[in-house]
Amino acid sequence: MLTLHNYFRSSTSTRLRAALNLKGLDYDYKAYALLKRETQTPEFLSKSPAGLVPVLELEDGTALSQSLAIIEYLEEEHPEPPLLPADAKGRARVRALSYMIACEVHPLNNLRVLQYLTSEFDADDQGKTAWFNHWVHATFAPLETLLAESPDTGTYCHGETPVLADCCLYAQMWNNKRFKVNTSAYPTIERIFTALDTLDAFRKAAPPTQPDAA
Repeated sequence: MLTLHNYFRSSTSTRLRAALNLKGLDYDYKAYALLKRETQTPEFLSKSPAGLVPVLELEDGTALSQSLAIIEYLEEEHPEPPLLPADAKGRARVRALSYMIACEVHPLNNLRVLQYLTSEFDADDQGKTAWFNHWVHATFAPLETLLAESPDTGTYCHGETPVLADCCLYAQMWNNKRFKVNTSAYPTIERIFTALDTLDAFRKAAPPTQPDAA
């Protein structure tokens, strides 16, 4: 049995939960309250020295970190259904869409950054929300253009089956909801999110449905 060390609101955890669900892989859910610094214990740090979620612990005790690296591992070990296209150009496109969210939006808006804005720059909730919104829009505007104008975009980010980019987009949209980001200027992104939200694999990965969300 796989063990997923994660947090319900973590977008990186959400994207990994979606990937695990799409692959049909069962896992033991272990929750950590980030605001209570539960990932800073010696036990957790032995699995993830950075003290970050998610961590996927394999049956042999191997602890994998970094959500995109874990999803790529799952893709190699459990290739069906695929989360990356069969062709090299398609894989490059899907990775590019994924990295726009995972490497441009998320790092600037994760909990550590928001806490640092408060502790070092006295940012209040309004200021942190403005920061969050700015960096979402900075990437979502070009992301919308890429999705809207490409013939490779289908019901989902790339064709008619969910891929890695959909896992990232779905998770980020839940974060956007939390920070009240107005995404009406991005109709293609909203359409894809709505389509994903009808799928069990994604609904079961959504933050409100997790055991620690209560």
